Amino acid sequence: MKTVHSEDHRLHFPQGELYGGELVTPFERPSRVEHVLNRLRDRGFPAPVAPDALDMGPVRRIHAPDFLEFLETGWSEWEAAGFKGEMIAACFPARRMHTGRPPVNIDGKLAYYALANETAITGGTWGAAQAACAVAQSAQRLVAGGERAAFALCRPPGHHATADMFGGYCFLNNAAVAAEMFRLDGAKRVAILDVDFHHGNGTQDIFYNRGDVLFVSLHGAPEHAFPYFLGYADETGAGEGEGANLNYPMPPGTAYDRWSEALDHGIGKIRNFAPDALVISLGVDAYKDDPISFFKLTSPDFMDCGRRIAALGLPTLFCMEGGYAIAEIGVNAVNVLEGFEGA
Repeated sequence: MKTVHSEDHRLHFPQGELYGGELVTPFERPSRVEHVLNRLRDRGFPAPVAPDALDMGPVRRIHAPDFLEFLETGWSEWEAAGFKGEMIAACFPARRMHTGRPPVNIDGKLAYYALANETAITGGTWGAAQAACAVAQSAQRLVAGGERAAFALCRPPGHHATADMFGGYCFLNNAAVAAEMFRLDGAKRVAILDVDFHHGNGTQDIFYNRGDVLFVSLHGAPEHAFPYFLGYADETGAGEGEGANLNYPMPPGTAYDRWSEALDHGIGKIRNFAPDALVISLGVDAYKDDPISFFKLTSPDFMDCGRRIAALGLPTLFCMEGGYAIAEIGVNAVNVLEGFEGA
């Protein structure tokens, strides 16, 4: 399996994240990628290749133009306003406020486009986000060109990014852009399977009214886990997308026996949907020692997860998402890939 990777991920490294009332080093940090790269090398995977230049065409089909403009120009506006620190939202357009009127002031504009304030923007964030999306695009082209599977080692991740909001460490929705590219390449139907511990609220939001993209997510129950306000089982799609959105929320302490039952059920739904391609939002934060999650999967469980995904027999693109037990992220992510390849 070929891997696509860009060193430009290093451009994004905020020094602060608000967690538990403290400003801490972000859980989503560059060293995550290094552990995955080291494990890929140690397990004999081909050396990663650099991505082609980003094609903004598919990105614009997924994300709103004003949001993309904000991501591109926000840092310069922030500096021009005289702010010295990183861009962290200080307020939000809450219930019963005028949420359809984006402010001109950059402090208000930042709040308008943010869905959470754990995610800071720096001068390098836009470049890194573009590089991550280019990684997903190039890996998609490998699969569309005939490869059985490819691994997009994306950083920053993407599945929390909606059409017009960033948060959860995500800015551009890499998996959604890749799914749209499969459709543009002629796929009649595409499935996205999100195995990250956190619900892929952005991906759900983007495709909720569409019946050509099936979204399946296994995640921590939203009453207990970020992003909190989306990811319930009764969210099944709307309009043409009715029935094309499947959520499997699970409670604290969920181990692999229960998690794999949900996986098998979701795989069955994907098989019935009969997609032409499969995109995996590959988060490995369901791991038992992840610092911001509460599932209990072990490293061997991720190998078995890969085997079960492979049983679908579909052209498959893996897009890296979360996983914050940094010492184990390489083993867990590559275990999924090896399980898939071994099957």
